[in-house]
Amino acid sequence: MTDHAPVRALSSARRGALSTLERVPHLVFFAVVGAASVRLVREPNELCTEIVAVSGLLAVVYAAGLMLWSRFGRPARRLWVSALLLLWTALMALNPPPLAAAYAWCGVPLACLVLRALERHGATLALACITAVLLGRLSHHAGGFDAEMVLIPVAAVWGTVTLYHTVQRDATERQRLLAELRGTRRVLADEQRRAGALAERERIARDLHDTLAQELAGHLMLLQAAERDLTERPEAARDRVRAAADGLDAGLAETRRIIHDLTPSAVVESGLEDSLRLLCGRAQQEGTAGCVTFRSAGARPAEVSVEAATTLFRVAQSSLANVREHAHAGNVLVTLRQRQGALELELLDDGVGFVPDAAAAATARGRGLGLPAARARLRELDGDLHVDSGPGRGTRIRAVVATPRASGRAQPAVTGATAGTGATR
Repeated sequence: MTDHAPVRALSSARRGALSTLERVPHLVFFAVVGAASVRLVREPNELCTEIVAVSGLLAVVYAAGLMLWSRFGRPARRLWVSALLLLWTALMALNPPPLAAAYAWCGVPLACLVLRALERHGATLALACITAVLLGRLSHHAGGFDAEMVLIPVAAVWGTVTLYHTVQRDATERQRLLAELRGTRRVLADEQRRAGALAERERIARDLHDTLAQELAGHLMLLQAAERDLTERPEAARDRVRAAADGLDAGLAETRRIIHDLTPSAVVESGLEDSLRLLCGRAQQEGTAGCVTFRSAGARPAEVSVEAATTLFRVAQSSLANVREHAHAGNVLVTLRQRQGALELELLDDGVGFVPDAAAAATARGRGLGLPAARARLRELDGDLHVDSGPGRGTRIRAVVATPRASGRAQPAVTGATAGTGATR
């Protein structure tokens, strides 16, 4: 709505400027005719009746044309301008020298009217006629060519023509710029909508990867393990099937949460710390590692933004899923701590490790989207993801987000659980 206000203001200003420009010549015309008529009454001569009649007729024809302007077509406007020029020429011929000089100034508003009413060639011909009448009659009344008496009205006419052309050209250029501005705004609006759609698609892809894809992969591993244990260890197989069923039930709930704005309700309802503790407990139950421990450390803020809490929870989900699938770790330690101006989530495992550069290469081939997606999420919150790993020495993942006060963002908040240290084994 506000985007179009400057365009409308500029358009209104242009119309106002042209309207003023169009009124001024008419006022000048009637002022000149009126002043000349007053002077004629004060200084009567033998042609007074004829001059008054022609002068009155000129004013009436001029005023009638202005009132009927919107009804005139191009032929009617040509006839109207021709009648005005003939009447003005007759006045210039009838008037004695002093009054002829006064009526000469009617050439200026008539020139403006010609430019407005006629096309280019007709206007050029009419302006040439006005110039010829001025030069001929004023030179005749002066008894020869008098530069001061003749050239000043002619210069005024052509100066007005030049000014009028300049204003019209500027108005046309402004109109073109306004049209370009409207087109640019439409293009920008389309680009913003397209960028928003792409960003939303990327966000949905990250959420699906960090939730459904990871959870389904874990449940598949549980069911495959249950199939192996079905004959020799039926109780263990039943436990794994039960764990997979519970996980699928949680996945169904997660799918419903994604439908409701992709926000995990567990984080909103229970707080980030309790949600992470429950996540670690479920990860250990599903066989992510022999021991999955959660702890909180340091002074924790009373409130954490919904976006930051959701992002850290997703990073923990994705990282634990990677440990389950690739690390073969015996122990995993998940730590949530508050540092000055930032909230940090650290996941440390003693698994087989990996080469981060090799993981980046796999991402370039369309595999391993977890770490890049997590890093993209965090950078949207003025945070980052740090990965330290190597073959045979485990993996340390550290996710950091700026707190709302540090980042200057005004965001909805998630109330944290009671501060303290807890462990799930």
